[in-house]
Amino acid sequence: MAYGLGVDLGMTYAAAAVRRPGGVELASLGNSSAVVPSVVCVRAGGELISGDAAERRAHRNQAECAREFKRRLGDPTPLILGDKEYQPAELLAAQLADIVRTVATMEGEPPVDVVLTYPAVWGPYRREQFAEVAGLAGVPGAQMVTEPAAAATHYDATRDLVAGDTVVVYDLGGGTFDVTAVRLGAQGLEVLGDPLGIEHLGGVDFDSAVMAHVDDALGGRISRLDPADPAAAVALTRLRSDCALAKEALSVDTDIAIPVYLPTGHEVVRLTRSTLEDLVRPMLHPTLDALHRTLRNAALTPADLTAILLVGGSSRMPLVRELVGAEFGRPIRTDTHPKHAVALGAAALTR
Repeated sequence: MAYGLGVDLGMTYAAAAVRRPGGVELASLGNSSAVVPSVVCVRAGGELISGDAAERRAHRNQAECAREFKRRLGDPTPLILGDKEYQPAELLAAQLADIVRTVATMEGEPPVDVVLTYPAVWGPYRREQFAEVAGLAGVPGAQMVTEPAAAATHYDATRDLVAGDTVVVYDLGGGTFDVTAVRLGAQGLEVLGDPLGIEHLGGVDFDSAVMAHVDDALGGRISRLDPADPAAAVALTRLRSDCALAKEALSVDTDIAIPVYLPTGHEVVRLTRSTLEDLVRPMLHPTLDALHRTLRNAALTPADLTAILLVGGSSRMPLVRELVGAEFGRPIRTDTHPKHAVALGAAALTR
C-alpha cells in the first residue's frame, strides 16, 4: 500500500512516521526504541552507518564516529571520521538513507512522498544546504517544512483545533530552540509573524552542564582526561551517555546516581532534580524572551493564545512547563511523546 514518510533528523535522535489512507503512525527505527541516536560512523572501506549500529561502534572507537553534526550544517570545515573528511550534509544524508531503507524494508516498498523537517531558526544558507541532503541520500523531490509547523500539524490532528484558534509552538530539542505562532485559518495552519529561536540551545547543552557538574564534584578529574587516550575516550563517551540518561530520568525521579567509569576506577555522583534545574534555569530564561518577541512580532498577547504547545525531547523537563506556565498564564499542552510529534506532523503533511 502506498505511503508517505515524515522524517525528523534531530540533533540527538531521529524519528520517522508513516502516513497511509487510514492515518499516521510512528515507524519503529531502533532495536529497542522507535527513535534512533543521531550518530554516524565510518567502517573500513568507507561505508557510513548510523543509528543503533553506529552507537555501539562509537563506544569502541570515537574517532570514527560523529555526533551533533546537524549543528555543523553550513560550516565549511569538514568533520574527520577515521582518516577521511566529510561534510555535515553527507552525514545527514547517510542517516536519512538508512531511515528510508529501514522503513522501505518494513513496508515492502519505498515511500511515494517524503517530508523532512528543519529548525525554523535556520536562515536561507542552511536551508539550502539541508535541501541537498535528500538528493545525496537518493530521495529526490522530498519536501521540507519547519519543525514547529510539523508539530502544530500533529497537534491540530490530535486536538481538533477550531477556526481562529492560535497556538505557540515552543520547540526545545536536542540542539536548537524554535518558537512559532500559528493560527488555524480557512486554508489550514498559517504562521503568524516570523519564527524565532536560539540556534545553539538544547539537550546537548544541558548534558554538558551535567557533565561539568560531575567534573566539579570529582575535583576536575573529568576535564583532566586526555580524549586522545583510548581508555579515556571510552570513559568520556559513556559518561556523556549516562549524563543524558540522568537528565531524562529526572523528568520523573527526584534524584539519581550517575556512574562514572574512569580509567583509574569507578565513582558515583548523585544528582537531584533541584540541582539539575539550577544548572539549566539560566539557559531557559532566553527561551521566554524569545517567546515574548514572537508574540510581539505576530501582534499577539498571551490572552490571544489557545495554548502553548511544548514539543521536543528537552521540553519534558518539569521546569520548562513551570517556567512557561508561570510567565504566560496560558494552558500548556505537551504531546505524550514530544520526541515524536515533529515526525508525526511531517508524515501528516505528505501527499
